Amino acid sequence: MAGSVWVILKKIFSLALIFNALITLAVVAGLLFGFYQSYPYWHPFAPYLLDGNLFWLAIAAATINIFPSACIGRALHTGRFLFHHYVYGSLVLLFSSVFVVLFTSISLVYLFLINSSNVAVNVGRFFILAGLTLLLDDLPDVSERVESALNWVKSKACQVRRVLHLLQLLTGLASLYILASVSILTILNPDRAFYNSFLIVTLFVTTITSLACVKRKVWLKITPPECA
Repeated sequence: MAGSVWVILKKIFSLALIFNALITLAVVAGLLFGFYQSYPYWHPFAPYLLDGNLFWLAIAAATINIFPSACIGRALHTGRFLFHHYVYGSLVLLFSSVFVVLFTSISLVYLFLINSSNVAVNVGRFFILAGLTLLLDDLPDVSERVESALNWVKSKACQVRRVLHLLQLLTGLASLYILASVSILTILNPDRAFYNSFLIVTLFVTTITSLACVKRKVWLKITPPECA
């Protein structure tokens, strides 16, 4: 019984890390969109953040984190309730997309690029990211063709695993710097605490995930698909 609970908790932890990576991508994409729209008049989190373009490194860190985060869950045998996870993920994606189209005035294309405190918009964002999380977690089971494509990508990643390991270290440190910049500015401007807290939390988790994976040498331990 205790073993089953541990497996479920570890699976939830894996999904939470994937979900956080997607949140980081979404939040930072919105910041970059605003940065480029108002360039050169708006310098986010200046003077502590040297350049808004550094947010691309946070996007890279979150993207690199998705694979090791998903691997935590893929190694577990949690069983299935009626269907594969990707079925539920696809359904959540479908219904949340329809919800956004029907109950908000924001296009799906700009959903994560426009700053909005509207409840319906943020509910739509949450469930779209949740659906993507379930889909990514179970992506290899979608079809044999998808699994084959992912195995090809994994084999290529094996060839450059030292580069990926180094990139994870560099982007993790960059995320730490961005986190520090945002945090310092927020501490000095408490009126921004509510608006910046979401970014601070997701960057914190992204940074910790990156540096933890580097310490555990996750990318260096990756094996070709035929050896997995």
